[in-house]
Amino acid sequence: MLPAEGHRTALLAQDAPSAGVRARVEDLLADRARALLRADRAALLAGVAPAARPAQEQAAARVAAVPFSAVEYRISAVTEPGPDGRLVVTAGLAHRLRGADEHPAVLSRRLTFDRTPDGWLLSADEPDGSAALWDLGEVKVAWGKRSLVLGLDSAEELAGLAAVADRAVPAVSELWGEDWPGRLLVLTPATESQFARMLDVTAGSYQGIAAVTVAAGGEPAATPADRIMVNPEAFRGLSDLGRQVVVTHEATHVATRAATRSWTPLWLSEGVADYTGYRGAGRTARQIAPELARDIAAGRVPTALPTDADFAAGSPGIAQAYEQAWLACEMIARGFGPQRLVALYRAVGSMGDPARLESVLRAELGLDLPGFTKAWVAELVRQLRR
Repeated sequence: MLPAEGHRTALLAQDAPSAGVRARVEDLLADRARALLRADRAALLAGVAPAARPAQEQAAARVAAVPFSAVEYRISAVTEPGPDGRLVVTAGLAHRLRGADEHPAVLSRRLTFDRTPDGWLLSADEPDGSAALWDLGEVKVAWGKRSLVLGLDSAEELAGLAAVADRAVPAVSELWGEDWPGRLLVLTPATESQFARMLDVTAGSYQGIAAVTVAAGGEPAATPADRIMVNPEAFRGLSDLGRQVVVTHEATHVATRAATRSWTPLWLSEGVADYTGYRGAGRTARQIAPELARDIAAGRVPTALPTDADFAAGSPGIAQAYEQAWLACEMIARGFGPQRLVALYRAVGSMGDPARLESVLRAELGLDLPGFTKAWVAELVRQLRR
């Protein structure tokens, strides 16, 4: 259990500076954690070097509204002071957000301390990899009945997103049951480049992708802290239905986390998420799968289910991969019932060996993989050929 306030943490680096310096750094970070938890700006700035105070005042304003319920810096390494007299510390910022996190999520931070007449004082607290939302701008908060939205957009935009998230929760629970938290945490920066910084990827890597679900590292490792991260530029371009489908899709990933394993094929995990998102939307197959419909009309009929690589951001044909996956899961739900699709998904998650997929398909659907693929290709042609 993460304590409600930061506490002194043992330094791990064997070549760290003296015990007195280590203790001072631990104390400063414990004080900083308490200040973040309490949104106490004066306390947050008390351990800051004078030259860094203007920048840290801005940082304090950016993070002030974040509803932390627990904060702790976990130091992993400390360098010897360099010629400039500065000390560099690498630490994990373990934190929980009120009403959202059951377990702490951890962000890697790079902290710099200056030697001053008053001793060691903080001069920088920066991301070491993925940026936090509050590194990028002043965070605003919208509370939904079933969601918490943190973002850099207007209050109106965030409230609208919270309403979309609130509708997604019961839509997911109706199919997948109540055995998940039933509450969503949504993070939305203001630009696509900020979205890339939060994922620690190059700008443009996720161009056109409206949202992703990130399992933030923390503890216990088996229960990551899920965050739905919205790519604002792509999301703004969607219709109201499109926005609802995207958030319900991502909410499905949150709800199915416990049943999803490394061996779960992406055509199944992405397919069930899209199936859940479009369920009850009243859209035809051609409306849901326009790129695939064009391919089939042109005689380009798939002969195999999409591979995991087909779903990678930037992959050619990624739109068709999602559409193919949706239709595979829609075919199962229509032919065998939605609960058989759920049972198949959970059976795949518990099989323990990718080689057992064939036997799971036989047990749940009465089809081997070639038979399932043949039926799926026929369904593509039946529903999408003009």
